[in-house]
Amino acid sequence: QVQLVESGGGLVQAGGSLRLSCVASGSMFSINVMGWYRQAPGKQRELVARIASGGTTNYADSVKGRFIISRDNAKNSVYLQMNSLKPEDTAVYYCWGAIVLATATEYWGQGTQVTVSS
Repeated sequence: QVQLVESGGGLVQAGGSLRLSCVASGSMFSINVMGWYRQAPGKQRELVARIASGGTTNYADSVKGRFIISRDNAKNSVYLQMNSLKPEDTAVYYCWGAIVLATATEYWGQGTQVTVSS
């Protein structure tokens, strides 16, 4: 059973920084793509950033230039460095991973709260 465990959320003032971490365990296969999604109250869950095992990244337009995603394949970990945080970044952030074999299987972490005060 694949498990994703996040850490690093919290409360920060606007303009500040936070770093989220996520460690995957229990997988017999490499997790091809890892990333972060977020869900604010009353809104749908949305992609923040994703990174493939080879290092290819993509970001939501709203975080480009402020957030940086990275991963350590040896540690089955993915990170999200969040800079210049804004109140609109407030949300529950979920770690996500996908193993692609004949089909793709997705996994989710339990979520970590990020609150940005103005």
